[in-house]
Amino acid sequence: MSSSNRCKPNILVTGTPGVGKSTLCEQVAEITGLEWIQVGAFAKENDCLDEFDEEYKCPVLNEDKLLDELEEKMSEGGRIVDYHGCDFFPERWFDIVFVLRTDNTQLFDRLRQRGYSGKKLDDNIQCEIFQTILEEAQESYQAEIVHQLPSNTPEEMESNVEQITAWVEQYVKNNS
Repeated sequence: MSSSNRCKPNILVTGTPGVGKSTLCEQVAEITGLEWIQVGAFAKENDCLDEFDEEYKCPVLNEDKLLDELEEKMSEGGRIVDYHGCDFFPERWFDIVFVLRTDNTQLFDRLRQRGYSGKKLDDNIQCEIFQTILEEAQESYQAEIVHQLPSNTPEEMESNVEQITAWVEQYVKNNS
């Protein structure tokens, strides 16, 4: 499936937990009418979770089952997918990929407020420091569709929403 067959795009918004993916996706979905797929919630609703990871205190995603459950939706277009990983999604699914980035001090505070501690907190901060998600996206998708956006302040969030919304409008215009 090439993007030219879809009149509405599929967007991936990824980044370390706490960078503002859900806030951004919710706003973009509201403005554009794209369906927001929060992968964690979708996986739970569609029984795509396996055992519980005691170390990280969270369930383990069954990626194969999730991909099977999402395939039809993604082929239709008009989706904005929100997840902290990206290397297992098929490249053909996305027309554009946004990687949100946040200053480590702010990210630390956001994750502490969520109750992250110990190894889970440390690993997520390391992930951001070493640009793990950005590199994952750059290795998984064509360079020209991967964009990193700063996500530190309400002003940056607003600018990101405006930028993505404008991109969606242009995509729809070009593909209708």
